[in-house]
Amino acid sequence: MKNIVLVGFMGSGKTWVGKLIAERTGMPLLDMDALIVERAGKPINDIFAEDGEPKFREYERELVKELSETEGNIISTGGGIVLNPDNITDFEKKGLVVCLLVDAESVLDRVRNDDTRPLLAGDKEKAIVELLDSRKELYEALTHKIDTSGRPFPPVQTAEEIIALYESNKS
Repeated sequence: MKNIVLVGFMGSGKTWVGKLIAERTGMPLLDMDALIVERAGKPINDIFAEDGEPKFREYERELVKELSETEGNIISTGGGIVLNPDNITDFEKKGLVVCLLVDAESVLDRVRNDDTRPLLAGDKEKAIVELLDSRKELYEALTHKIDTSGRPFPPVQTAEEIIALYESNKS
């Protein structure tokens, strides 16, 4: 059985959608950021501050290699997973990769009070717009996309759409 791999910008709803899909399908949810924190023994903010973003991307790449060999999981990725095209290629081998698109306004609404995102230090709105703009083409290039901008919370409709897509792509 294929994996369901959720990709998208921070605040697009990957973790929440993953939880809803897990509840409905019984498939386990693997949150890559949580796994990296567990393995590194420190929060993502500390990894970025002490070791730098390249080290975080190294942890991320190793985990992609490992998880892409599994089956039957829901994998919630970090927002920057698309920065290395090998990550997407690996996940597509045994998984349905679905990108949750989101606009800057929705992201800001969702992460306004979240101080655990190292790439949003300082002016959050400016950082969101710049980061989203720099990654937009990478997200748009993915085959399966669902726009979560302005969708109600919890994101039940998004989860149901992904389950339907998964069921129709099980082969």
